[in-house]
Amino acid sequence: MAASSHRIMLGPLVAAIDQGTSSTRFLVFNSKTAELLSHHQVEIKQSFPKEGWVEEDPKEILQSVYECMERTCEKLTQLNIDISNIKAIGVTNQRETTLVWDKETGEPLYNAIVWLDLRTQSTVELHYIVVVLQHKTGLPISTYFSAVKLRWLMDNVDDVHKAVVSHRAMFGTVDSWLIWCLTGGKSGGVHCTDVTNASRTMLFNIHTMEWDPELCKYDTALVGQMLTLCGLLCVSGMERAPVMSDHGLLTTVAYKLGRDKPACYALEGSVAIAGAVVRWLQDNLGIIGSSEELEKLAASVGTSYGCYFVPAFSGLYAPYWEPSARGIICGLTQFTNKSHLAFAALEAVCFQTREILDAMNQDSGIPLTQLQVDGGMTSNRLLMQLQADILCIPVVKPSMPETTALGAAMAAGAAEGVSVWSLNPEDLSEVTSEKFEPQINTEESEFRYARWKKAVQKSMNWETTEPVCNGNGRQYHTGAK
Repeated sequence: MAASSHRIMLGPLVAAIDQGTSSTRFLVFNSKTAELLSHHQVEIKQSFPKEGWVEEDPKEILQSVYECMERTCEKLTQLNIDISNIKAIGVTNQRETTLVWDKETGEPLYNAIVWLDLRTQSTVELHYIVVVLQHKTGLPISTYFSAVKLRWLMDNVDDVHKAVVSHRAMFGTVDSWLIWCLTGGKSGGVHCTDVTNASRTMLFNIHTMEWDPELCKYDTALVGQMLTLCGLLCVSGMERAPVMSDHGLLTTVAYKLGRDKPACYALEGSVAIAGAVVRWLQDNLGIIGSSEELEKLAASVGTSYGCYFVPAFSGLYAPYWEPSARGIICGLTQFTNKSHLAFAALEAVCFQTREILDAMNQDSGIPLTQLQVDGGMTSNRLLMQLQADILCIPVVKPSMPETTALGAAMAAGAAEGVSVWSLNPEDLSEVTSEKFEPQINTEESEFRYARWKKAVQKSMNWETTEPVCNGNGRQYHTGAK
């Protein structure tokens, strides 16, 4: 009781739930200064029932949120910060991971099917000719999106089918599941003021309240210090109108700041595997013990020595949308060692960003002159320099890298009925940043990029669902089932 009488009053606080593919975090910000006061993180386990299948336990996801909230509040209390002053909570979440639960019991009817999952490949191939959907939605048909996952659940899980028939099924992505649980389902509870996902909240931050044709955001979903999802978004134009892509990008809503406000659209490029290759090097190959070790290993050689790594573990997303691709490592010689492979893994992140950036420049007609980055992987200074070298433009890293969670908190705090966070540009705090300038000549960058694109072509059409005959004349099928 003595401690509570000396609690620090900081003005209204706003929190954010950042539920990523491999971790959950709860962060609390000072709405007046945008200062991150405290946070806590919990890792999320994935299961792989079959090759190409990736699942997570919905209850574990929910429990991780509760644990992060509890631990963060404990830390704030220890700092004598009054947690009752948290006025709103924003939600930012992993993309396209799909859940179905029973609205009467609140029980999940199956595990969450993660966005990386490939089990719907046969469905996608069957309907791939329905290109009219892309003209209406800006999205190609892909295993990435949630609709085909829901179709699989309805067709293959009896509990889901029965719940749909009896009108008890609730369907959504992770944000829907969390909100339904946190607000008490039908009984009501916590007031939710903002819901978005990691690829939008990083765009919606203190740098992007006013449209800037030279500004794009490089999104990273976090697993500790590892990058798991690489995406690039750019606001389409000052008219806030959607621009349909002719170069393999997605047309998407970036954000909408109120029920009477116009929607702000964006072009988006999603990469299936970026920094998850770091975990693959760590857990599957065992050549590094941590993501920090990867930077040291790569820096020790400073080159891939002609080695190129295409981490198409789940096919290729933007700008190719080629589900048949698989990961390859090429250009190996007897001289190649694990340090060169580590360097090639970092370059792979940068090359994928370059491909999306090229597509974005062609679609928007506005060549970008710098790239802003955020997320845990930005602590890797070698990666940041490589990104600038390969893009041939400066890369700008803010001193506070948690712009994904910050964007969710800002939108929540500025919501109607809360209004504790002003989005007026003159009221926003300045953020210091570090700029990485290109250090290699354009000719070298273009040569390495051309070799990367050659490697990408080698990775394509690796898997197929066509029947193949073995030596005994029997037929079998390859590819994800």
